[in-house]
Amino acid sequence: EEIFLIGLRLLSGMIDPRDAGLAYTALASSAVRATYERVEADFAREYGRIASGRIAVLAMGKLGSREMTAASDLDLIILYDFDVERAESDGPRALHAVQYYTRLTQRLITALTTATRRGRLYEVDMRLRPSGNKGPVATQLQAFRDYQANEAETWEHMALTRGRFIAGEPSLGREAEDEIVRVLSARRDAKKLRRDVFDMRGLIAQEKGDANPWDLKLAAGGVIDIEFIAQYLLLRHAAEAPDLVVVATEAIIARAGQHGFLSEEDVETLVEAHRLYANVTQMLRLTLDTAVDPATAGQGVKRRIANSADVPDFQRLERELAQTRARVRAIFNALLDGKSK
Repeated sequence: EEIFLIGLRLLSGMIDPRDAGLAYTALASSAVRATYERVEADFAREYGRIASGRIAVLAMGKLGSREMTAASDLDLIILYDFDVERAESDGPRALHAVQYYTRLTQRLITALTTATRRGRLYEVDMRLRPSGNKGPVATQLQAFRDYQANEAETWEHMALTRGRFIAGEPSLGREAEDEIVRVLSARRDAKKLRRDVFDMRGLIAQEKGDANPWDLKLAAGGVIDIEFIAQYLLLRHAAEAPDLVVVATEAIIARAGQHGFLSEEDVETLVEAHRLYANVTQMLRLTLDTAVDPATAGQGVKRRIANSADVPDFQRLERELAQTRARVRAIFNALLDGKSK
């Protein structure tokens, strides 16, 4: 019902696309917290609680950066911690902490994703956790630290740039966020970082394609290019400019400009492009199935999509998007393509 109301307000012009993104994110965060609290209480009645134990739910992806749409799923990482001397739960069916938090996490995911008569809450994506789908669904804090320090690849640190605590034990959430800041602020080999980011973008294009002009995320010069630029700048310069460690893409780009890591012209281009893509994406996700080509939509839908970008008609929007993609891709290549150095 709330998702419907947010969409209705967006369609009617009561809120703009940016506010819709914040509203969808606030709703999802609240849903995760409420669901976690209910699941944890029910689980404790069956298995008790671990006196020394703590658990934290971290938001990643669009949930982490507060840029969700009507169709977004939830990217989550679950961390836990406990005293090895007091690792058993105190319920009638005692469990060791590792098993306890694994089962509790599975219950939470099930509660968020199970289809009911009223539908499902959200799809949940756990692939950003340490070791991806091959790893445990929940990770102990020290194991998370060790993995990030010794095993994580550059793309995993890029994903961490949008990590933030949303549910569970606040003290563990603060420790997790502090650890994320420490990881992101480490000094790096600049050439290797640039090469890793550029190669990862090429791999995504190879596997998923980048030629569809209406796939604003994957298209060359699209959302991923801007996000990768921001994530590269954060990882490259956070050791000397700690204020770059924020979850919002536009904020990273703006602060990078303030520090002189990007020109004023590039900052303006990237921020305007990000807003354009975000505005259009909000309306696309609200009005069309992802498999539908917007060019084949009805005139009424096309007008709404164009209006979301403050342009007079759909044809003008197509031209503006093409020009924007070209400008973004030029900045991306100038910054990250080693051949251009």
